[in-house]
Amino acid sequence: MKAFLKLQKKNKEDKFICVGLDSDPGKLPHHFKKDKSSILDFNRSIIEATSQFAAAYKINFAFYEKYGSSGLDILKQTLELIPGDILTIGDAKRGDIGNTSKYYAESLFEYFGFDSITINPYMGEDSVKPFLEYSDKLIFILALTSNPGANDFEKLQLKDGSYFFQKVIEKVRLWNDNNNCGIVFGATNLKELQENIAGFDNLPVLLPGVGTQGGNFEDIMNVFIQQGKLNLLVNISRGIIYKDNSAGFAETAKGEITQLNNLVKKLLTK
Repeated sequence: MKAFLKLQKKNKEDKFICVGLDSDPGKLPHHFKKDKSSILDFNRSIIEATSQFAAAYKINFAFYEKYGSSGLDILKQTLELIPGDILTIGDAKRGDIGNTSKYYAESLFEYFGFDSITINPYMGEDSVKPFLEYSDKLIFILALTSNPGANDFEKLQLKDGSYFFQKVIEKVRLWNDNNNCGIVFGATNLKELQENIAGFDNLPVLLPGVGTQGGNFEDIMNVFIQQGKLNLLVNISRGIIYKDNSAGFAETAKGEITQLNNLVKKLLTK
């Protein structure tokens, strides 16, 4: 199934939560060993508890690459645990000259088998094109991120009065010939979201930054609901997977994502 169709199917079931598997041994519940050997078992428990309720899973490469080849083995094994009808996102933020991007794309899509990827577009179209050629995949391109450093470049105002991130969104719309582009838009930027969402067209949106970083889930969902734009994923990592430090962590994670899904249903029926 094409990646975009996977996303649409889950969104039509009122599922918008992307569970971030940013699994750090130092933050796992007390009964786990505090080393990489615990990561796969922890991920398995989280996936088994939440897969019925999740719209997607996002795996941040940094949490696995730090262990070298053994960490990448854990990443691949984790990916194989995720049911085939759920979107998988390789959060690798790749982007380089065309030939290099070609091999990054082959790695993420052909070797690991991800449905989608996060891309840094700041080297321009030729650095993004090799990913876009995978028409059955979904390419989430960084527009406005959730970190404080977004002010350094992404929010720079240009001579025509527009902002740099707005130019990125314009380019993404132009690059969307295969209908496989999406954007990353940080949930910490509520004002910017309200001001720019009309210009997203039908691009699917991945929204990191809810919870610890300060983004509010209900506020974000209300903006999309009011605009009638419901192709989106709200990524939540720590707020789900580290909600409970006891042996009941998986059941707590299930309860948290269920509660968020129920909140969405209430918002949709207002």
